[in-house]
Amino acid sequence: MELDVAIIGGGLAGAALALQLRKRLPSASIGLFERSDDGGFKVGESTVEIASSYLVRRLGLANYLYENHLPKNGLRFFFDDRSRDTPIELMSEIGTDALPFHASFQVDRQRLDADLRAMSRAAGVHVESGVRVVDVRPGSGARPHTFVVESADRCDVRARWLVDASGRGRVLARAQGSALLDTGHGLAAAWGRFTGVVDMDTVGNADWRARVRNTARFLSTNHFMYPGYWIWFIPIARGVTSVGVVCDRSLFREDWRTVDGLVAFCNQHRAPRELLRGAVGLDAMAYVKVPYGCERFFSADRWARVGEAGAFSDPLYSPGSDFIAIENDYTTDLIVRDLAGESTSALAERAALYDEFVQFRFAATLLLYRDLYRTLGSYDLFGLKWDFDIHCYYNLWYQAYALDAHLALGELRQQLALRGPILTQMENFSRLFRTASDELQARGTYYRGNHGAWAHPLRAIDFVADVGRPRSRKQVLRALSEICNRTRAAVVGLLDGCTSVEPLPLGAYMFERDLRVV
Repeated sequence: MELDVAIIGGGLAGAALALQLRKRLPSASIGLFERSDDGGFKVGESTVEIASSYLVRRLGLANYLYENHLPKNGLRFFFDDRSRDTPIELMSEIGTDALPFHASFQVDRQRLDADLRAMSRAAGVHVESGVRVVDVRPGSGARPHTFVVESADRCDVRARWLVDASGRGRVLARAQGSALLDTGHGLAAAWGRFTGVVDMDTVGNADWRARVRNTARFLSTNHFMYPGYWIWFIPIARGVTSVGVVCDRSLFREDWRTVDGLVAFCNQHRAPRELLRGAVGLDAMAYVKVPYGCERFFSADRWARVGEAGAFSDPLYSPGSDFIAIENDYTTDLIVRDLAGESTSALAERAALYDEFVQFRFAATLLLYRDLYRTLGSYDLFGLKWDFDIHCYYNLWYQAYALDAHLALGELRQQLALRGPILTQMENFSRLFRTASDELQARGTYYRGNHGAWAHPLRAIDFVADVGRPRSRKQVLRALSEICNRTRAAVVGLLDGCTSVEPLPLGAYMFERDLRVV
């Protein structure tokens, strides 16, 4: 079999890429090879704005998503007390009071992945499921990539481009001898699917439901937050709910790999226990090592790694499918340019720039989480961290993606020129949040705000309706400066009681410094 593009792995990353390539390259020969027949149960049900934009704009799936999956009512966070015995209606909460302005979805990954493969097949992609890919031999220069597909028969495949979308199997990476890179972020996770989970919109009292204008909390990606870990409840349609726990690796317990063990842990927390009362577990899985990196995502030797075949950071803000969107855009752009005859040198330059940008995005994303799980259980502190994180996401990352600025080399070079200062700025705030968490714990005030408060998750953003419209660099930088100063002042005020903190120029945040010093 001779192909222009061979994609190993037919999950979300690979199947979405196949459909995207077919839309851009209607006459190219594209093959998709998936090991499982049905895709199996997968996590990654919660999409956020970049991924949703990709699914709607690139793949044209708006009608499909609304007809077959669930609209998402934002990310929602609940905060308990030290005893883990607070009723849900008394917990402090960060969450929407209406469906968000920018759409996102809760998807049934098993169904979505299978449907994307079917759409790709219908569009003319050669799709094989229930097969094994073996004997992968990556090409270089002008030499094609080769591998063998094993099913009832064996088939030799030669491809100009090879894309690894095989998830944690990392077929291409293993063939290249490429090792996982340690991120320094020790994280584990366990999860399962359940039927009969209590609809949280039927619990609590009328005042609690009215607090969010009776919007559907159930449709949110719901997080119950504790120091060092969080528990999720995500609806995935047809009466099934995904429930899981993500924690510092030292807290992981082997019995969480079973439904009974996972439920036993959740039952140690009053609100999750009440939601799971009477629920029936369908299955359970776990990863002892969640985050990892890779040394390269794209190569001028005509290969790419997308989704978890490349790297994974942390599921807290649901960034996994965002990375798929960006990586698939870059892979598609490289393949389209190559098949159109772009020179080897120009292709190499672009591949290197795209790789550098994804590495930058990955490093920045890790800084949102690494050594910061200690902050999760405090409404007072995590609320400030959330405001800072979501503001930066909308102002910098989502805004750029919505305008396709990530595909403009000039924009990429400008962002990469600020990579060092931006990462330093994030390190400075990480240090401030860690210091604040440790001091609040030492003072016994860590849980002080965890009772009865409510905040809208986008309270810190006054430009929500303008995301996706042109905004000047001056506007973007002014907004970044404002959130930096607002967050610093609020954290210092939380710790020291200061009511007035002199603002700093934006550049001052981009050098290593103690942000607590006034």
